[in-house]
Amino acid sequence: MIECNGPVRARVRTCIVQALVVFTLTASVRGLQPANCTQPGPAGLAAAPCEQASAGQMAALYAGVFLMCVSAAGARFNQATMGADQFDAAADRDVFFNWYFIVLYVSAVLGSTVIVYVQDTVSWQLGFGLAGVASVVGLAALLLGARYYRRPAAQGSPFTGMARVIVAATRKRKLNVAAPEERKFYHGRRSDDNDGKASADDDTALAPSDRFSFLNRAAVITDGDVDAADGAVVRPWRICTVRQVEEFKAVLRILPLWSAAIFLSISIGVQINFTILQALAMDRALGRFTVPAGSFFVSSLLSVVVFLGIIDRVLLPLWRRLTGGHTPRPLQRIGAGHVLTVVSMASSAALERWRITTVRAHGEEGNPAWVSPLSALWLVLPFALSGVGEALHFPAQVTLYYQEFPPPLKNTATGMVALIVALGFYLSTAFVDVVRRTTSWLPDNMNASRLENLYWLLAVLVAINFIYYLICAKLYKYQNIGK
Repeated sequence: MIECNGPVRARVRTCIVQALVVFTLTASVRGLQPANCTQPGPAGLAAAPCEQASAGQMAALYAGVFLMCVSAAGARFNQATMGADQFDAAADRDVFFNWYFIVLYVSAVLGSTVIVYVQDTVSWQLGFGLAGVASVVGLAALLLGARYYRRPAAQGSPFTGMARVIVAATRKRKLNVAAPEERKFYHGRRSDDNDGKASADDDTALAPSDRFSFLNRAAVITDGDVDAADGAVVRPWRICTVRQVEEFKAVLRILPLWSAAIFLSISIGVQINFTILQALAMDRALGRFTVPAGSFFVSSLLSVVVFLGIIDRVLLPLWRRLTGGHTPRPLQRIGAGHVLTVVSMASSAALERWRITTVRAHGEEGNPAWVSPLSALWLVLPFALSGVGEALHFPAQVTLYYQEFPPPLKNTATGMVALIVALGFYLSTAFVDVVRRTTSWLPDNMNASRLENLYWLLAVLVAINFIYYLICAKLYKYQNIGK
C-alpha cells in the first residue's frame, strides 16, 4: 500500500493517487458498494427499502474523501509557492501565478466536463481510473524534475514564532514601553539559525515599529530572559527577536485585506448554487442537445482561463507600454475584481427579474414544474463576469500574500486563498439559511421565489464590502512590492 510519507514535495501528490485508488475501488469492488435497490415488482407491488451502506463501506468512502481533502489542501497552493520560489524577479512570479491559475482552472473544466461525461455515460470506474492515471503522470513529472528545483531549507513551523510573540507580549503586558530609548530590545545572536531559535537582525540598533506597539513588549529584554554571557535565549516564551515581532506585525497588517475577500467567496458560492436552480427552470436546449444545469458553472471557469490569458498576453504588455514599464499593483487588480463581482451579482438579479417576468406573464407562479421559455444560455453572462473578477482578484491575492508575508510564511501565504474559498462556501450556506429564516424570498417553488431580491442584497453587500476593502487598501503600506 502506498504511504503518505517521504519527501514533502511528493507526499501530497502520493496521497492524491491513493485517494483516487480508493475511489476507483469503491466504484469497482462489489463488496465496497451497498446492494442495488430492488425495482418495483409486477402487479404494482412496492419495492423493498434500499439497503443502507455498511459501516465498512462508508469507512472506505470517507477514507477516500479524507485523503483527497488532505492532499488537495497540501498540493494546490504549496505548488504555487514552490513554483514561485524558482524565480527571482517579481514580474516573473506574477506571470507564473497567472499561468498556474490557468492550468488549475483548465483542469477543473476538464474534470467537470470530460471526466463527468465518462462517469455518466460509460462507468464510474473508468472516470475515477482516468483521474488516477492523470495524477500518476503528474506525480512522475514532479519527481523527474526534482533535481532541478530550487528548494529552500526547512525552517520549522512559523506558527511557533507567532505564538511566542503573543505569549511573550501577554506575559509582559504590564511592562511600560512608552520610552523605547530606555529599553533594550533583543535582536538575537548572529551565530544562531533561523529554526525557531533567536536570529540576529541585520541592524541590531533597529527598534520595533510603532504600529501594534503592544507587541513590542515581546522583544524587550528583562531579567532572566537571555544569557548574559553569550546572549542565548533562556526563556523562549518570554522573549522574541525584533524581527519575529515585525514578521508577526506584517501578518496582522494584511489580515484586514484578506478578510475583505471572504465575502467575495460567499457571494460566488450563493451564485453558483442558485444559478443551477435557475437553469433547471429555464430552456436549456442548445440545438438538439440539452445542456445539464450543473454544466453552466463551467462558463465561469472558462472565462477565468480566457481572461487570464488575455491579461498575460495582451493587457499587461499594453499597460506597461502605456505607463512606461509599470505593472498594475496587486491591490489595484484585487479592487477591479471586487467591482466586477458587484456587476456580476447585479446582472444575476436583472436576469432573474427577466425570468420571473415570463413566469408571471404565463400565470405559472403556482406551478413549480413549469419551465420558462427564456434561454438558460443567458446565465453565462453573470458567470462570465464573475469569472473575469476571479481572474483579477485570486492571482493578485496570491501575489500580494507571497510578496508581503515574511519568508517563513510564504507557503502559508498562498494557502490563504484556499482558506478564503473554503470559508466563503461554508458561510454561503449559513447566509442562505439566514435569508430563508428571515424572509419569504426562497420557497421550494422557484417560480414563486423572489430570488432577484437575494441577488440585489448580495450586490449591495459586496459593494459595501468593496468600500471596506478600499479603506483597508488605502491604509495599507506595501512592505516589499515595488522595492
